[in-house]
Amino acid sequence: PAWLAASDEALTRLFLSIMGAIMDRSVITSVGIDIGTSTMQVAFARLTLENTAGYFAVPHIAFVDKKLLYKSSARFTPLKTQTALDEEAIRRAVLLEYGNAGFSPSGIDTGAVIITGESARKENAARLLDSLSGLAGEFVVSTVGPDLEAVIAGKGSGAARFSRVNGTRVANMDIGGGTANVAVFEDGEVACMGSFDIGGRLIRVDGGRISYVSESAAKIALSEGLSIEPGDAARLNSLRRLCEAMARLLEQAAGITPPSPLLVEIRTKGSAAFIPPEGVEAICFSGGVADCIRSRESDLFRYGDIGPILGEEILRSRLCAQVRQLPAEETISATVVGAGSHTASVSGSTILHRENILPLKNIAALKLDRAEQDRCYRGDYVFLKERVGWFLRQNDASQLILAMEGEANPSYARLKALAACVYDALDAILPQGAPLLLALERDTARALGQAIEALAGQRRPVICIDAVRIEQGDYVDLGRPMMDGMVIPVIVKTLAFG
Repeated sequence: PAWLAASDEALTRLFLSIMGAIMDRSVITSVGIDIGTSTMQVAFARLTLENTAGYFAVPHIAFVDKKLLYKSSARFTPLKTQTALDEEAIRRAVLLEYGNAGFSPSGIDTGAVIITGESARKENAARLLDSLSGLAGEFVVSTVGPDLEAVIAGKGSGAARFSRVNGTRVANMDIGGGTANVAVFEDGEVACMGSFDIGGRLIRVDGGRISYVSESAAKIALSEGLSIEPGDAARLNSLRRLCEAMARLLEQAAGITPPSPLLVEIRTKGSAAFIPPEGVEAICFSGGVADCIRSRESDLFRYGDIGPILGEEILRSRLCAQVRQLPAEETISATVVGAGSHTASVSGSTILHRENILPLKNIAALKLDRAEQDRCYRGDYVFLKERVGWFLRQNDASQLILAMEGEANPSYARLKALAACVYDALDAILPQGAPLLLALERDTARALGQAIEALAGQRRPVICIDAVRIEQGDYVDLGRPMMDGMVIPVIVKTLAFG
């Protein structure tokens, strides 16, 4: 028709406009704040989201670019006492780095405040975490779990990316002042992770004498028949033997030698049971001790601890003699760079949500295994009600997010049965008006969410997301919807204090 021919140009412009909106990018600014045993750092990054699907495909939103904008130098973590962090000094130091980087807290979209190692065991660690979380934007992850720290450091060091690009099994050992966090990546995915009380600040030296010995260092010394006590002279031979024993324990963690009972004894509190990996093809070292592996220190007590000695003994160990070494993109800064650039992910695009109740933070996750999930697909709401009630009592919580793998292609009858089971169980347990929160790994969230919403009506809001993997014991942050509501920013985290 004539009117259509006359409007070809307008239609073309409209089509291109629609396609441009579909392919639109969204840029967010992220901060990482890492308060470690020995040092603290701040880093800022720019994260770019884009719809990577084709014009006529279901949208797939992913991070397509992560650029580090600013990284502070490492400074010693301020302490008030041996058991307390200096909250005011730490906050001032963080704000100073905001100024140096040219950012303000109001200009930050997402971030991670991480308190790790010995610092996580200080009596005021939780209070400091709350104080700093307000500096990281509206949507913030506050995490001190040692296993998650291991994964974040492995991403910041480049080990995860190398594993993905080269299809190899890579272990990243992030060795700091208080802990050695181990994450093994296979084809870029986490194969196992764990944390051990091995680090450069577990013994401190002042004026040629031992000023501090951690419980873990004392156990390792005892296993070697060594006596190392506060007030003793810092005898180099004894400290070398101790660090050599630490290096042997790291060999066990890397799967080079069989694990000993001592490896289990020095596992970091809050870390999951660790099964040493087999067939690690490369090792990457990050953390402060990594710099001591790379460069020999002329003054072994330069930092007032055993870090340089531990670095030398690791260099002499089988870790470096028998396994390929990968140069880390970041060493002492691996955790803070990972925190600023790799903690956030996004949900799938086949989701259902109520924007007016987001963001939500620190939601405890109840993960159903496959057998439990199958009972729910068969409509066993009594079982789920009891499981949810138990979980809320254990966590002293009034809210949770129910996580499960989901099924790839469930029948309508099974999906409807699952929706009824979930609604009946959660509605009976949760406070009146509380939202129903679900997370699936499979792309069926929208259909399930709509089925639950039909049952809930206006009584309860429903948020159902997919393409997110959540494990038992995790906590979840859900941000405001992005990309015209197609995705929700998600951070899966752990909260654990010593």
